[in-house]
Amino acid sequence: MPEISYVQALHDALEEEMERDDRIFILGEDLAIGYPFGVTKGLQERFGAERVINTPMSEASFVGAATGAAITGMRPVVDIMFDNLMWLAMEQIVNQAAKLRYMSGGQLRVPVVIRSPTGFWGSFAAQHSDSLAARLMGIPGLTVVTPSTPRDAKGLLKSSLRSDDPVVFLEHKQLYLSKGVVPEEAELIPLG
Repeated sequence: MPEISYVQALHDALEEEMERDDRIFILGEDLAIGYPFGVTKGLQERFGAERVINTPMSEASFVGAATGAAITGMRPVVDIMFDNLMWLAMEQIVNQAAKLRYMSGGQLRVPVVIRSPTGFWGSFAAQHSDSLAARLMGIPGLTVVTPSTPRDAKGLLKSSLRSDDPVVFLEHKQLYLSKGVVPEEAELIPLG
């Protein structure tokens, strides 16, 4: 089994799942260049601008668009540059994506994954150093995932992308450069 970085594990999970399921698409800011940590680098070249969509700086709008796409059968991945910016989209995350299945009596599925770096690292300052996992764990209807190794990051992201419920996938910035052994074959790590 090869040793790869946490960033590479996330990239590989996205690439493999996008290859497997053409309903998966990614939207967020600066995705084409993989900013800020390189997870999405090269994916727009491989899958095109229709599946790796650079958005304007408006988290509420693109989380809302992803939620709408999810209930119509797509499997969007929302890339929020820093979890502090989730505050701007909390209405869409907490009162829409998380609750639509319950509000519809189970008739709607909301297979959206909201990925975001979390925690303190380097010189990102107060505006980009929150850790929202504990706040989000109390929201009914949301699954919150915080992988700690490259193997967990890849396996849990693959499972998140196959979930029919909304998942907030938080990646601690201090782990991005860590390395670990990750199986080459598809490994799903069950959520929960």
